[in-house]
Amino acid sequence: MQLTLLNRIWQRIRQFFREIRAEVKKVTWPTKEEVKVLTLVVVLFVFIFTAFIGIVDLILARVFAFIAK
Repeated sequence: MQLTLLNRIWQRIRQFFREIRAEVKKVTWPTKEEVKVLTLVVVLFVFIFTAFIGIVDLILARVFAFIAK
């Protein structure tokens, strides 16, 4: 009885990994060029967004400092 349970668990684990392998084969992987371009887009977006948040923070700090006086 114990062996049968372990057998079923092992079968399910093997089936799980077979299904993972099948799904990974279906994935359309990006080319190196696409990865480079998308990475550049993300880095630029982070830089621009960081600058925007920094400017808004600076403005709000000055506004609140002016109000607090």
